[in-house]
Amino acid sequence: MSKKVANFIRLSGSYIILIALSIAALYPALWILFASFRPGKSLYSKTFIPEQFTFDHYRELFTSPSYMFGTWYANTLKIAVFSMLIGVVLTLLTSYAVSRFRFKARKTALSTVLILGMFPGFMSMIAIYMLLKEFNLLDTHIALIIVYAAGAPLGGTFIAKGFLDTIPRSLDEAARIDGASNFGIFMRVILPLSRPMITYMALTQFVGPWVDFIFARLILRTKENWTVAVGMWDMVNTNQNTNFTLFSAGAVLISIPIMILFVFLQRLLVDGLTAGASKG
Repeated sequence: MSKKVANFIRLSGSYIILIALSIAALYPALWILFASFRPGKSLYSKTFIPEQFTFDHYRELFTSPSYMFGTWYANTLKIAVFSMLIGVVLTLLTSYAVSRFRFKARKTALSTVLILGMFPGFMSMIAIYMLLKEFNLLDTHIALIIVYAAGAPLGGTFIAKGFLDTIPRSLDEAARIDGASNFGIFMRVILPLSRPMITYMALTQFVGPWVDFIFARLILRTKENWTVAVGMWDMVNTNQNTNFTLFSAGAVLISIPIMILFVFLQRLLVDGLTAGASKG
C-alpha cells in the first residue's frame, strides 16, 4: 500500500468519525427544535421535519394561565446573573491571593480547594438544606445565589490561578514602585489583563445556575419562585402530562441566551481556556 493511499484512508476515516460525531450532536438538538414547531402535544412524529409549522407552543408558554414561563425565565436570569457576578469576584480574589502571595497556609488552602472540587456538589445538598432551613432561607432566590456563588472558587480557582501566573510579576513591582497598593494592582493591572479569563469564568458561572435543576428543585417550593428548569419539569412530571412539544419550545428558549453568549465570546473563551491551562 502506497503512502498516498494510506494517507487517503486515514483522512477519510477522520472525516467519517467527525461527521458521525456531528450527526450525534446535532440530531437531538434539531429534533427538539422541529418538535417545538410541530402541532399537537406528542414528541413523536412520522417525519423528522414537521409537515406543518406552528408558533402556538411559544405563544402558550407566555399566555396560558397554567404556566408562568415569563416569571420563571426572569427568576432564572436574576439568579444566574447575580451568581455569576459574585462568583467571579470570589474566584478572582481567591486565585489572585494564591497566585501572588506566599503565606503559611497557602499549600493547605490549595489542597483543600482541590480535594473539595473532586466531590460532586449534590453530596452536600442535605447539609446545605439544613443550614438554609436554620436561617429561614428556604424557598428564596438569595439561597440559590449564595450557594452557587460560594461554590464558584472550588471549580475556577486553579484555572484562574494558572492564568494569573502567566502575568509577569514585573508589572506588579512596577506598579508598587509607583505607589499602588495590592488592591490597586489587582484593579488596575491584573483585571485589565485578565479579560479572557474573566469571560471564561463568567460564562461557566452563568451556565451552571441557568440550567441547574436538582438544587433548585430542592430549595424552591412555591410556583412563583421556580426557575425555568423546575417549571419545565413540572410540565411533564406526571403520566397525565404530555406537553412534550410545549417542553421543546421552552428548551429552545432556554438555549438562546447561552448560544448567543458562546457565539460572541468564543474567542475570549478559547483564550481563557488555553492560557489558564498553562503552568506558571
